[in-house]
Amino acid sequence: MIIVRINTLKRRMNQIMKIAVVMGSKSDLPKLESGIELMRNFGVEVAVRVLSAHRTPVELSKFLDEIKNDTDVIVAAAGKAAHLPGVIAAQTLIPVVGLPIKSSTMDGLDSLLSMVQMPSGIPVATVTIDSGTNAALMALQIASIKYPVLRDRLSDYRDEMAKKVLLDDASVQ
Repeated sequence: MIIVRINTLKRRMNQIMKIAVVMGSKSDLPKLESGIELMRNFGVEVAVRVLSAHRTPVELSKFLDEIKNDTDVIVAAAGKAAHLPGVIAAQTLIPVVGLPIKSSTMDGLDSLLSMVQMPSGIPVATVTIDSGTNAALMALQIASIKYPVLRDRLSDYRDEMAKKVLLDDASVQ
């Protein structure tokens, strides 16, 4: 019912809310799936791509050019040196949410540091290692500036989380 309500409001607004999700490797997808599902449940169109900053830089640039006029936020997931979010941020003015992915070498710390240590002038908003849900929520919050329906849904989402905690609290008392 909530999805129907959001789709109805979206049609009334005559605007399509769109978020792009880009990962450097298909092996990152399991970390993104919960966030992709969450964004779609919020009524957002989600474009999902596997594009590497190092192995497919031309295709990445072409994709960024294709989405520049109709995408509100980009979630970029990468592991190890994790240059993908920074490379994307350097090529677009669309806000970028970086999702560090745990790798085998430093448990994701290398990815996290690569994203949060961006040079001045090219910011990447970065979330917790392996947290596709937090990346999605950050992207939705950014998009909610333009789409008030998202703000309302985010408020409902937080209310639902609080109710669950209170039910858990009551069950242990």
